[in-house]
Amino acid sequence: MAADPVDETVHKQAVPRGRKAEAPSPPLRARSEADTLGELTAQGERMIERLRRHAFLPERRKGLNIRFGVAEASALLGCSTNRIRMAEEDGRLPKPEIQDGRRLGYDIAALLNMREVLGASPRRGPEDEPVILAIQNFKGGVGKSTVTTHLAHYLAVTGYRVLVVDCDSQATTTTLFGFNPHFDVDRDQTLYPYLSIDPTQQDLAYAVQRTPWPNVDLIPSCLELFDVEYELAAASSTGQSVLAARFRKLKDGLRELAEDYDVVILDPPPALGTISLAVMQASNAVLVPLAATVPDFCSTVQFLSMMNQVLEQLRRADITVDYRFCRLLCSRHDTSNPGESMVLKIMEETFGPALMPTAILDSAEISHAAVRMMSVYELDKAIGSAKTHKRCRANLDEVNHQIETLIRRNWNRPRVNGASEALGMAAHEMPDVA
Repeated sequence: MAADPVDETVHKQAVPRGRKAEAPSPPLRARSEADTLGELTAQGERMIERLRRHAFLPERRKGLNIRFGVAEASALLGCSTNRIRMAEEDGRLPKPEIQDGRRLGYDIAALLNMREVLGASPRRGPEDEPVILAIQNFKGGVGKSTVTTHLAHYLAVTGYRVLVVDCDSQATTTTLFGFNPHFDVDRDQTLYPYLSIDPTQQDLAYAVQRTPWPNVDLIPSCLELFDVEYELAAASSTGQSVLAARFRKLKDGLRELAEDYDVVILDPPPALGTISLAVMQASNAVLVPLAATVPDFCSTVQFLSMMNQVLEQLRRADITVDYRFCRLLCSRHDTSNPGESMVLKIMEETFGPALMPTAILDSAEISHAAVRMMSVYELDKAIGSAKTHKRCRANLDEVNHQIETLIRRNWNRPRVNGASEALGMAAHEMPDVA
């Protein structure tokens, strides 16, 4: 039989004496649209790094450049400017640097030292239980990371010791704290080595990272943290009783760490997965952010119903759930939008006192700061107009002060083990909205 001409061309090329014939190259695979995903991922990661370098030059890690004048410092400490100046004159406090004939002001480290020297620290007493606050909603896009970061920085300015735990593999909070989850964080720096099926860490101290804020630490996240979801789901499907153990383990690990802090803030994934369930059980307070839109309102009602059912199942499994407070927060409201104002009124009528009295207003200053991977509290000057910055900062201060009040309300009293405030917000318990 005559050889096929194509075979003759491909397989019967002349081969020099003494050399083996090389295997034919596999045919080139046609490029598919799916290949675009890898390219887009690489381009996106490079752009994130460019943004970081632009925002944090000359170093790859962000710094903290904010300073406070003596009047601002006295307001934060609740004392007179005279008292601060007298402490500087008698040597109890160092004087701020002077540049071009003017005082540069106090940085956060100086403020913290000032609080210690003048007895103006708001820290909890040794008998008070640290607050472990989950910023939780199963819907994405409600501003969980924005609320988490701004609350942490407000508490830092106010003098508290704060630990932020990013439990979301999307790692938005990690990014806002100046870490690039693609380049700066690997799986072994997240919750993964502690929560995985084959853990390599017995406590969470390994994961705590310093941030530019001297009184705020971070447990970062990255995309690989999602491996925990796969592992626990696979183990659960084979009948292994690991979920309850992991829930208790996260709670125990966080409460051990929390002894060194006043407030621990958890940012869980926007989904009903194993990590989210573990966070619900590990926290002792919950804040539910939602935007003033009909889809967000409807989704949050479903979340509350689902959360109520999950908590009941946890109790039936003898897993203790103890919330000091549970509140909802309108995390984004455009006051110029009549539709959003109507939804906010519906939220107020529906949730009553469980809704925080002040909403976070939609502000360009928050967006401007986020582009620089910062919170508004990290800006050393206004990005937009001074009026917009001042209004945004005042609004954030008011909202966060209300949360701070809830936190402090549960201090200066003995520790308790029983539930002090149940959620009790199943969908069928919600009042009808006319």
